[in-house]
Amino acid sequence: MFVSATPILHADLDAFYASVEQRDDPRLRGRPVIVGGGVVLAASYEAKAFGIRTAMGGARALRLCPHAIVVSPRMSAYSAASKAVFEVFRDTTPLVEGLSIDEAFLDVGGLHKIVGPPELIAGRLRARVLAEVGLPITVGVARTKFLAKVASAVAKPDGLLVVPADRELEFLHPLPVERLWGVGKVTAAKLHGLGLRTVGEVARLDETDLVSILGKAAGRHLHALAHNRDPRPVQVGRRRRSIGSQRALGRSAHDLDAILASLVDGTSRRLRNAHRACRTVVLRLRFADFTRATRSHTLRHPTADTEVLLVAARQLLAAAMPEIDGRGITLLGVSLANLHSEDSIQLMLPFDDHEPGALDAALDRLKDRFGASSVTRAAMLGRDPGISVPLLPD
Repeated sequence: MFVSATPILHADLDAFYASVEQRDDPRLRGRPVIVGGGVVLAASYEAKAFGIRTAMGGARALRLCPHAIVVSPRMSAYSAASKAVFEVFRDTTPLVEGLSIDEAFLDVGGLHKIVGPPELIAGRLRARVLAEVGLPITVGVARTKFLAKVASAVAKPDGLLVVPADRELEFLHPLPVERLWGVGKVTAAKLHGLGLRTVGEVARLDETDLVSILGKAAGRHLHALAHNRDPRPVQVGRRRRSIGSQRALGRSAHDLDAILASLVDGTSRRLRNAHRACRTVVLRLRFADFTRATRSHTLRHPTADTEVLLVAARQLLAAAMPEIDGRGITLLGVSLANLHSEDSIQLMLPFDDHEPGALDAALDRLKDRFGASSVTRAAMLGRDPGISVPLLPD
């Protein structure tokens, strides 16, 4: 079994948005807090105890906990808190791989002689985040990224769990199959239907059996994870494989086309600022029953042109509208994937085909000078664009 000898930390802030609100308003501490109105963006652990969860409709959440306190999201506060936490991460070790604004992997293998064992490093990290940023954070420690992330999930909230190298499978195998990355409702139902409910039961199957049940890629993936085989190192400064944005909408939404256009405007500008172009447009949907779906379209050539990308996104949305009308929608997202650098684009396209159009270039200059919100589509005037979730830098 291949595992890294390097200890890896998975650090994950607890109920991030809600914790920031409780930090900044002492009246909210110890009380059930819901961030968001029409849809729950985050819930404090006091609110989670009543069954409230992210993406739940606001009305349903208040029926579960009528005395919950609902606060409007403050994305700038969450972004500032995230930056402060990542400063602590990078002061702990230069080997930091951000996963989202509230979680990261840290490679601390080179710090043993300087600082001490990984459990000491993790404990100091938690203490610093609490003292310097005022937020609780949970840390899992293990020899693989997968197991470190599982450990932090088990340790939540506000905990620290170290998985000893000689007890990895002893820790992993009793856990439910849902702890394996990639096991959602559909895969879990298949495994449960065969009487497989724990990771250990999956591990006892031959790889060929899992492949016959789940397919080649998923079968091999889960077989490896069930034996804690995860050779991936912590990657620093890795460029994004996609650039995206999403909006929480509430249980149903009007003006989806205008919201989609706003998403494409923002993501295409980020694409150009990162000197990239994309070939694949991905539409991400979350329905009112909490299920998710993606639709994608791959273009003939890479581009960063807003209108080209918007045409593709509109086609995907139109194809998904019957399902949206029947099931309702709580989140709409756009990802621009299959990214190419400027150098590779030069080799793929005729001269100047990769350059942004004149309108894109003019709008980019205006937004650079006066701010991203200085120019918007007429269709968005007077309309609520939904709540934009903050992201790691591109």
